[in-house]
Amino acid sequence: MGGILFATRSATTDTPLGAPGVVASSFKKGALVKDIATESCTLTNGTKTTCYRIEVTGSPVDTKIGPFCPETTSTTAKDAGIWLDGSKIYNADGKFIVDLATIYGDAKWKLYDDKGKVAVTDTKEAFQGAARPDVVEAYKYRCVEGQWSWTQSGKPVARSILVPVTPVKAASATTNQGMNLGVTINGLSISASAPVQAILGAYTIAAFDDCGGHFNPIEGYHLHAFTNCEGADYEADIADPNAETSLIGYALDGVAVFAPLSAKTTIKVDECNGRTTAKDGYHYYAQAPEKNRIIKCFMGLTADDGSAEQQGPPPGGGPPASAGGMAPRLTGK
Repeated sequence: MGGILFATRSATTDTPLGAPGVVASSFKKGALVKDIATESCTLTNGTKTTCYRIEVTGSPVDTKIGPFCPETTSTTAKDAGIWLDGSKIYNADGKFIVDLATIYGDAKWKLYDDKGKVAVTDTKEAFQGAARPDVVEAYKYRCVEGQWSWTQSGKPVARSILVPVTPVKAASATTNQGMNLGVTINGLSISASAPVQAILGAYTIAAFDDCGGHFNPIEGYHLHAFTNCEGADYEADIADPNAETSLIGYALDGVAVFAPLSAKTTIKVDECNGRTTAKDGYHYYAQAPEKNRIIKCFMGLTADDGSAEQQGPPPGGGPPASAGGMAPRLTGK
């Protein structure tokens, strides 16, 4: 009798997504902790293949962080950040703070005193008590903002992701419920949706800066929206709604992520906000800033990455453990 043959999955049996994959030179100078490296990996369908290990610094190399919360009810949009709740984007200025009771239909919303001073998390204790899903009672009714020195590490938190060298088509679109969805070419983590309902439920506003980022005690500074640092004016500043946008980062499946399209565009995209062009192959577009999620979903397979669960400061604080890689290396400088 002949032996029984068992099929072994390999990258060659999977269907390429038609995406070019990660281009190391697209990362801005200083965005990477170390050169991009390759290592063996396993995709979520069991395929054994080769992946890139990408580690970004966790601090933007080309943009300024902040401001976030308004100081008073008279503070203008110029001196404050934004708020986005999944359906709308607001200038988080003084008027917004005054209007919260009307916006959310709840008279309990009052984050300012009789002199117009806004209640802001202005100490490390207040920030760490409010910038969490289970807000400490004493720090409810606050506009929440942070800074590096108030985080557990006290400095930028490097983030490492593992992505397939050749993006592979998944059987169907998937979402990722982890903390990170990808990285930007200027050194930041693309985070999953901010817990808006928990934030609002504690009568807090975890304000973002005009670039769509904010701090939390463990992750440090990270992005939930892409606005090209134009805040609530992003849509208004798009001159041609049908023009191609520019590369901003890469998703966990190795697919490039471009800046959001205009709400007025006639460009057709798929269920994950992606399309294929002759110049750029298959790529995603970031969702509109107000959606509170840059990458809608993944059309490609992601890699199993045990080190991702270990990232971020451990319970006792300190920086995340860096993830090593294997040669050959690609330089992003």
